[in-house]
Amino acid sequence: MSKLELHLAALAAAGAGMGLATQADAAIVYSGAVNINIPSTTQGIYLNVVTGVAAPLPGGAPGWDVNPWGSAPAGFNFFNPAAPAGGVYVRDVGTTGVSNLAPGAIIGPASTYTSGAGQTTGTGLFNLNSSNNVVGFRFNNEATGAVHYGWMRISLGATYGAQPRAIVEYAYESTPGVAIAAKDGVPTPGAASLLAIGAAGLVGRRRRA
Repeated sequence: MSKLELHLAALAAAGAGMGLATQADAAIVYSGAVNINIPSTTQGIYLNVVTGVAAPLPGGAPGWDVNPWGSAPAGFNFFNPAAPAGGVYVRDVGTTGVSNLAPGAIIGPASTYTSGAGQTTGTGLFNLNSSNNVVGFRFNNEATGAVHYGWMRISLGATYGAQPRAIVEYAYESTPGVAIAAKDGVPTPGAASLLAIGAAGLVGRRRRA
């Protein structure tokens, strides 16, 4: 068997064998397709991105990290936990609102953040009748107190406050303080495998560095 064939066989085996071991080694923690409904209420949905627990009240999701909400037709807002100080969500450059990030945008220590509290997203900032809405965020890992960086993809209906709307998927960098690139689009099974393989390879490069 040639070196190329061996390499392709190894990649195929890695993709087929995705499981707890691969997830434990991967630097990027990916939720998969979760489709968590964002109620059209002033409470919205509270999500702890580490545990995956989501609830319409903060007490139902202890240590919650993000909270999209909004009940008015034009209302789509983000509420901020107490930490990190200075805001959780990546801010739009031209406004004080939360940004809809382009695929590949870097979310990390150099990004500008906003608390999002009481802010309604600007018209045209987010895409209606679409899931092509990516919000960058940072959060304190309640187990360690360290800051991590992540993104979540959100689907919206005909208006900002209309149903259906949901957190489609999310991901975060498991290494504290390390930036992550925003993504877009629904991952296919093959793409998910490549994500895991790529993340595992990234870990390998870090260990060799």
